[in-house]
Amino acid sequence: MAKKCEICGKGAVVGMQVSHSHIRTKRRWEPNLQRVKAIVDGRPKRIRVCTRCLRSGKVVRAI
Repeated sequence: MAKKCEICGKGAVVGMQVSHSHIRTKRRWEPNLQRVKAIVDGRPKRIRVCTRCLRSGKVVRAI
């Protein structure tokens, strides 16, 4: 399963980690994804969403 938000599509970003001595190695920044039970098309479903979508109210949680 991809590390991607199912609401906004936010995914991992790649870049370089730079040490104090300026040695550069590759690294990834992963989004903060949570598995939540949400209402999708009128039915409860488990989806992976980022915390930004949860906080902004783009996801309707199922109980």
